[in-house]
Amino acid sequence: MIAESNDIVNIEGNSYFPIESVNNEYLKDSETHTVCPWKGTASYYDLKVDGKTNPDAVWYYPTPSGLASSIKGRVAFWKGVQIVND
Repeated sequence: MIAESNDIVNIEGNSYFPIESVNNEYLKDSETHTVCPWKGTASYYDLKVDGKTNPDAVWYYPTPSGLASSIKGRVAFWKGVQIVND
């Protein structure tokens, strides 16, 4: 399991997990950055599982805008990463 938490924030269809809930052995720093007009500048991690790398599959906002303060210290997943809600 890559991440597990009951404390998830959902914004725009994305589930943001507390960074502490993520098994960081799977995260590798990426040089990618993008800008969201209302959340701020996003940074990325590559996700490396079972010897396979999914580039930029995890993103986070190191210093989100005030409007997005609820996702500070959280990461979200995409690019084929399945979120399961039990």
